[in-house]
Amino acid sequence: MINRRNFLQAGALAAAGTALAGCTTGETSTPAAESMKNIRHNPIGVSSYSFWQFNKPKGEPPLEDIIDHAAAMGFDGVELLLVQMASEERSYLNNLKKRAFHSGLDLMGFSTHQSYIHPEKEKRQENIDLTIHQIELAYQLGIPTMRINTGRWGTSGNFDILMENRGIEPALEGYTDEDGFKWVIDSLEKIMPTAEKCGVVLGLENHWGLGRTAEGVKRIVDAIDSPWLKVTLDTGNFLEDPYDRLEQLAPDTYLMQAKTYYGGGKWYSLDLDYPRIGEIMRKANYKGYISLEMEGKADPMEAVPTSLELLRENFWYEV
Repeated sequence: MINRRNFLQAGALAAAGTALAGCTTGETSTPAAESMKNIRHNPIGVSSYSFWQFNKPKGEPPLEDIIDHAAAMGFDGVELLLVQMASEERSYLNNLKKRAFHSGLDLMGFSTHQSYIHPEKEKRQENIDLTIHQIELAYQLGIPTMRINTGRWGTSGNFDILMENRGIEPALEGYTDEDGFKWVIDSLEKIMPTAEKCGVVLGLENHWGLGRTAEGVKRIVDAIDSPWLKVTLDTGNFLEDPYDRLEQLAPDTYLMQAKTYYGGGKWYSLDLDYPRIGEIMRKANYKGYISLEMEGKADPMEAVPTSLELLRENFWYEV
């Protein structure tokens, strides 16, 4: 005879098993093993770049609309690309912050550009001052982490040519990468006090220039040796054999940018194994944000929510 208490207990166990069944990775496991797992998904944000990709005039679509789209699609946060901003005035920044909060979203990342690879000390100082200003903007927006780059030599001509060369370019005549690493490290040392004061973690991205390789990124991060300089790990910027390189940087990752290429990539497409990448990040005990960068030619209003489903499925961890 099943009494009321036993009936309720059986129903609760069945419901728990059903909920967990949707969080598995596709590996064979027993119902008993599944019921013992407590799984949480990484929060997923979307970069405003996903709706823009440098293909449209600045401000189209407005960041306010992108925030609304992200909320409607079910994201947890938005990463703002600075060059998309219509203004840097305090009132504009405050309105973005207010709109995101009211939409139930975090402003969880700030993507910026700078370059410290200049022989001229004055140009390096300009970029130091620029980065300090960008950190202060992130602080005003309440954003806890900001993407930075090393910059590049600029000997490839335009960006399209750089991509044709797989991101590889020679140093300026008379200089070497060793000079460049010294300039980057010296510049970042001058910036770190502002990052700490504002509480904004800088994430050095595996981007082009001296950050093209995992070794280059680690060399700079290890030299600075500060809790306020970590890694923004981009899944799409290692063009050959990415997985060992992603694993190398995973322990220092503070934000992951996850690329998708629906409709074919703008410069290239990568067939990324996201179940494998998710496992790499779990091994590194990464519980932070995943920020979608949809870089395909498909309509973002369709490709962005499809990408969200992909990332939700593959980025989770056990607690």
